[in-house]
Amino acid sequence: MKFFSGFSLSDEAGFFEPFIDKSDYTVCGFSYGAIKAFEYVEKSLAEGKRIDKLQLFSPAFFQSKDAKFKRLQLMAYRKNEDEYLRQFINACFLPYERRSVKHSVTVLEELEELLMYEWNIEKLKILADKGIIIEVYLGGRDQIVDSIAAKEFFVDVATVTLIKEGNHFLLTE
Repeated sequence: MKFFSGFSLSDEAGFFEPFIDKSDYTVCGFSYGAIKAFEYVEKSLAEGKRIDKLQLFSPAFFQSKDAKFKRLQLMAYRKNEDEYLRQFINACFLPYERRSVKHSVTVLEELEELLMYEWNIEKLKILADKGIIIEVYLGGRDQIVDSIAAKEFFVDVATVTLIKEGNHFLLTE
């Protein structure tokens, strides 16, 4: 199993332990890491590598947000990166208590990529048509992404699990 971490995070796969398929042919990604996992699967298949399953945990899905929202996020990050990241991580755990997470070095370009990324339904369909099982897990109480818009987008190409009381980390308490 290969896991791609979320924006500004590292080693958070443990939060998703109940859902992760530990097969050598599974690729997983959380939030920003879901984008990287998807791109990795596309590249791996093009190289003739075997991938059986793609698991996306709270994928970074901002194509339902307007340009003003995205611009404000980038401005806040530029103004005070540390404060932005503190508030971002806090929001990932809402409405529940914050837990400890490991941080990674971040750059503005990563935030721009995750905010501006456009999931391509046709490319996802190609993966599904090749026999790749796509699983998407969303939290109904996610304060980061619009889980309902994400569910509606992914439902035609993936098995979508909506954890009604789940936050961005899919925690329910």
